[in-house]
Amino acid sequence: MDTTLQDPLLGHVLDGRYRVDARIAVGGMATVYRAVDTRLDRVLALKVMHPSLATDATFVERFIREAKSVARLDHPNVVGVYDQGAEGAYVYLAMEYIAGCTLRDVLRDRGALKPRAALDILEPVLAALGAAHRAGFVHRDMKPENVLIGDDGRVKVADFGLVRAVDTVTNTTGTLLGTVSYLAPEQIEDGTATPGVDVYACGVVLYEMLTGGKPHSGDTPAQILYKHLNEDVPPPSTAVPGLPPAIDNLVASATARNPQVRPHDAVALLAHVREARSALTEAELDTAPPQARDAEHAGADDRTSVLPRAVQLPLPAEEDGFHRTSRLESPPPSPPAPARRRGGRPRRGTFAIIAALLLVLGVGAGVWYINSGQFTKVPPLLAKTEAQAKQRLDEAGLRAGGKTTYKYSDAYKRGTVMATDPEANARIRDDGTVNLTVSKGPKTVKVPDLEGTRLATAKSDLENRGLAPGMVTKKFSEDIAKGAVISTDPEAGSTRTSGSAVALVVSKGPPVDVPDVTGESEDDAVAELEEAGLEAEIATARVTSDEDKGDVARQSPSEGQLSEGDTVTLTISKGPPMVEVPDVTGMSVDDAHDKLEGAGFEVDEERGILGLFGDTVRSQSVEAGEEAPKGSTIKITIR
Repeated sequence: MDTTLQDPLLGHVLDGRYRVDARIAVGGMATVYRAVDTRLDRVLALKVMHPSLATDATFVERFIREAKSVARLDHPNVVGVYDQGAEGAYVYLAMEYIAGCTLRDVLRDRGALKPRAALDILEPVLAALGAAHRAGFVHRDMKPENVLIGDDGRVKVADFGLVRAVDTVTNTTGTLLGTVSYLAPEQIEDGTATPGVDVYACGVVLYEMLTGGKPHSGDTPAQILYKHLNEDVPPPSTAVPGLPPAIDNLVASATARNPQVRPHDAVALLAHVREARSALTEAELDTAPPQARDAEHAGADDRTSVLPRAVQLPLPAEEDGFHRTSRLESPPPSPPAPARRRGGRPRRGTFAIIAALLLVLGVGAGVWYINSGQFTKVPPLLAKTEAQAKQRLDEAGLRAGGKTTYKYSDAYKRGTVMATDPEANARIRDDGTVNLTVSKGPKTVKVPDLEGTRLATAKSDLENRGLAPGMVTKKFSEDIAKGAVISTDPEAGSTRTSGSAVALVVSKGPPVDVPDVTGESEDDAVAELEEAGLEAEIATARVTSDEDKGDVARQSPSEGQLSEGDTVTLTISKGPPMVEVPDVTGMSVDDAHDKLEGAGFEVDEERGILGLFGDTVRSQSVEAGEEAPKGSTIKITIR
C-alpha cells in the first residue's frame, strides 16, 4: 500500500504558489518534497517542518536560521534557499532541487571509493564549508547524508544551520549513530562549535569514503563518544593496504583530537588536500580498496565516476522508488448525431419540452445560488504583505476587516500576514469580511549580563530568552573564574532580534607563568611545576643531551603562560653522548688541549716536580680509544 496517498500536502498548492508533486525524504524534523513554483515555473525542493513541531518556537527559529544562514552564502557548492514562509501549520523552506543522490547512497552502493573519487567529492565539500567559515558560521553536522551529488556530477552541501549535532547526543536512535560518528572531541566535551569541528567531521567522512566504514564503532552512542575522546582515528591504510602515506597524513591531520593541531578551517584543509593530491601518482590515486563494490552502471575504465548518469534522490522506504505519471484515457468520441430531415416540421410537444427544461434550469440555478452561489472561498494570504492581502481579498469580492491585529512573530517577516479569520479556503458569503493578523517581525531581546556565569548556565540563559549561543572563545582573566563568562558580543544590554547569536568569551582563569625546569632533576622539576599550579607529564622516550642523566633535557611548552592545572611535558636526559677519547700522549700541551677540547672534552693539567718546566704530555687519565661522556674532564700529566 502506498502510504504517500495519505500525505495531505501531495497535490496541494502550498501558500498559493508551490505545487507539491512528490515526497523525496522524511527526517526527524522535516519532510522534503519535490515541488513546482507555479509563479516562476521551476522545479524546486520544499523542506516542510512537521506540523507537530511548528508550535515549538525553538524549532521554528532553527528552521528560519537555516534560510538566513544560507542566504548569506552565494557558492556553487551550497544548496541554495530561495524562499521561506508558512501556511497555517506548515512552515517551509523553498530550496534548490538536486536531481541525484547523497554521498551516503554512493557509499551504500559502492562500499568504498578510490582516492581519486574520494578527493573529487571532498574538494567541493571543503570549498562550500570554507565559504561558510569565512562568513562566520559553522555547519556543525557534516556527514555523508548532507552531501548531495547531482546527475551532472555537481557536489553540494545541504542543511546549514538546521540543527546542532551536539544537541542529539543523548538520543539513542539508529540515525543518531551516524551523527555521533562525526562529532569532534571538543563538541562532546563542552559543546563548543568552531570551524575545527567541521574539519574533524570531513576527516571522518574522508576515512569512510576510503575504507567503506566509520573509524570508531560501538553498540551504543556512549561507546563511540568515548572512542572519539580517547582514541585517534586509525590510518586508512590499515584497512586499505597500499594507500599512500600522504592520504594517511591527510586523515590524521584533519582528525587530530587536539583542535590546535588540525587545519584551522576548511579553507586550510582544502589547501592540504590539494597539496597532497599533487604529490600522488596516477597509480596511487587509483588504488582500489578491497571493500569497493563495482556498481552495475560503472564502466571498468571509468576511474573517477562515482554516480550513475541518471539517478533520483531516494524516496522513503514505503515508496517504490519511482515518480509515476498517471495516464488519463480520453472518453470515446460521441456517435454522430442523426442527420436532420430537410424540410421537416418540428413535432408537436417540442415547445413543451423546451419550456420544461428552462423551468428545471431555473430551479437548479436558484438552489445552487442559495447553497453555493452566494459563497466564495477565502484566498490563501499567509506571508503576503498587508497591501497584497487586501488586493487579493478585493479581487475575490471580499473585504478586509475594519481592525487589523498586529503581533510579534519569528516565522513571518514584518508587515506580512500571519493569520486570517476565517482561515484560508473557508467558505464565506460574497462581500464578506476577513480579519487579518499582521506580523510585527521578531520580538527584540536584550542581551543579558552573563559576566561570571558558568558557560553551560550562560548558554541556557540565552536560549531561554530567545537568543542563540554563538562562537565560544577563551582567554586568561585575573578576575573571572576558569570556565565562567568574561564578556559577550554584542555586549550586555544591547537589543537584538529573537534568534540572534551571541558570541561568548570564557575565562581560562589567571595565567600561570611556565617555569624553566631544564637541567633540574626529575623530582625537583615536578615539584616546582606543581608548586606553580601546573601538572607534569613525563615523556616515555628519553634523549641524549648535555644535561646529566636523570635531569630534565627539555620541556614543552618551554615558556609562556598556561591556565592553572594545564600540563607541561618533561623529557628526561639519558646523559650526554659518549665520545671516543683521542690519543694525546707525546704531544705538546697546547696541541693536547686543542685535540681534546675539539673532541668535546674539558682538560685538566697535572705537573709533577719534573714537569714544572716541561711541555710534553706523558699520560692521560682515560686511555686513547676508550669512550667518555662528552663534556667530561680528561686529566693530562706533563713532563
